[in-house]
Amino acid sequence: MINPIRRVHSNSTGLMASDTKLNLTVIALLITTVAAATGYTNHTVGGDAGWFFDSNTNKSAVDYSSWAANRTFNLGDYLVFRTSTNQTVIQTYNETTYQSCTMDDASDTDTFQYNGGNTDFDQLLTITVPLTIEGTNYYFSDADDGVQCQRGMAFEILVNHGIGLPPSLNQPPPPPYVEPPGADSAQSPPVTISGVSPSLNNGAVGVGAGIMLCSLLFAVAGMLMF
Repeated sequence: MINPIRRVHSNSTGLMASDTKLNLTVIALLITTVAAATGYTNHTVGGDAGWFFDSNTNKSAVDYSSWAANRTFNLGDYLVFRTSTNQTVIQTYNETTYQSCTMDDASDTDTFQYNGGNTDFDQLLTITVPLTIEGTNYYFSDADDGVQCQRGMAFEILVNHGIGLPPSLNQPPPPPYVEPPGADSAQSPPVTISGVSPSLNNGAVGVGAGIMLCSLLFAVAGMLMF
């Protein structure tokens, strides 16, 4: 005869094990979801092809506009350009500059060039560009007098807010420069004299007035004696 108590206990153990597996699965899914929601992404531009221009075919290595169209970009993400010094990396928020494929007339406040610190020709380098401005961002290479840009080395992305910038990128701008005052505007500090000046109001008598009073008293005394 099977002990009913042991049978119930066996079912309870099975249910507990099943519940434990279910809970672990839910926890794993939550961790994965939270990590995806709170993380930032490094986007390698062009994937394995990188950021290159083929001078033999006179075309970009890949269609960068198509590459960008299939990705989601958020504040705090990075664009990683695996490239060489034969190409340039221009970032702009100005559509006119982007369409012109040159930064000759661009403003210093909305267009930036990244060179990775290497100016030698045909040298491999990696350039990382943080996404710090929400909205439309434009990128292109203006090498070969803009020919690379015209032949496909250009793309635009839409940067979403996401979870916002990380503290490392969310720094306040420096205070505006204030020119120090010139020599003409300098003023001498006021001179302060310690102590109280003598005056008749506070009962003090000046030295000159005391001498005159003494002389008058001696003169009167002399006249009375004679």
